[in-house]
Amino acid sequence: MSTQVFHFLLLPGFSFLGFASAIEPLRVANRFREHSFQWHIMSRDGGPVVASNGMSVNAQSALVDVSSVDTVFIVAGFNPLDGYWDELGSWLRAAQGQGATLGALDTGAFILAQAHVIGQYPVTVHWEAHSAFAERYPKLSVTQELFEWSPRCITCAGGTAGIDLMLALIGKTFGRDLATSVSEQFVLSQIRSPSDHQRLETASRFGVHNPKVLQVIHAMQRSLEDPLSNAQLAALIGVTSRQLERLFRHHLDQTPSGLYLSFRLDRSRQLVQQTGMGVLAVGVACGFGSVAHFSRAYRQRFGLSPAKERMALRIASPKPG
Repeated sequence: MSTQVFHFLLLPGFSFLGFASAIEPLRVANRFREHSFQWHIMSRDGGPVVASNGMSVNAQSALVDVSSVDTVFIVAGFNPLDGYWDELGSWLRAAQGQGATLGALDTGAFILAQAHVIGQYPVTVHWEAHSAFAERYPKLSVTQELFEWSPRCITCAGGTAGIDLMLALIGKTFGRDLATSVSEQFVLSQIRSPSDHQRLETASRFGVHNPKVLQVIHAMQRSLEDPLSNAQLAALIGVTSRQLERLFRHHLDQTPSGLYLSFRLDRSRQLVQQTGMGVLAVGVACGFGSVAHFSRAYRQRFGLSPAKERMALRIASPKPG
């Protein structure tokens, strides 16, 4: 079987962990089966690219110097669209037309969506960017799987999910025995499936196992745009509003309304930081009835208003040359 070659395009501020998690399984696979994989690193201009952690990675070529690929992965991080340029979109469409498989790590799916190369198949992104992606590209199907693998399109949530994706690819190409050997080198007790959760289960994340409290938390997370009242939440689990308050005080040491507000504000911050939605639109999408109420709650939680935070991000964000 011939050597498989993967191209990786690094965008400024890319996730170093996501990139390393994709590369290292290929390196280890070559230890057990020589010349199984090769990888080629690209950047916009052929120069080094600085990751979100400040570390710099050297590229082997500029994007425009590569005219043919079998599989290419876009590796991004925070603010992925800051690294998009028109020629990149043209290059991706040409590669797709030549039969290449297009892939993305972490938030790289934003680049594929912006280039109009995703099609009808579902994609995944890092959980923190899920809401922003869904708001920006409402016609596309985005999941919270560890990775999505469809014909000619592979997307991965980033972080250590890159290991899971590459183990699946190694297993499909060269057999499960090789994938298992690679997994053991990383001291992994199991190979995760795509449907394993990106985030800790709710019970583990909040340290609570009361089924009624968990049911209410799930209902809150599903209803951020149209928040349910305390009475409605209580009715879901067959208790009074006062009993619901006592349950939350006992198991979480906070009120239902306080936790609900934190969920809505966390989502609003993702939208402020990762989309171009106006402040009013963000507030509405997170269940706030007025800009004043939204801005006041946001400032109390994060120390500055949504408008000022967005302005600060624009000033701090480096623009590609």
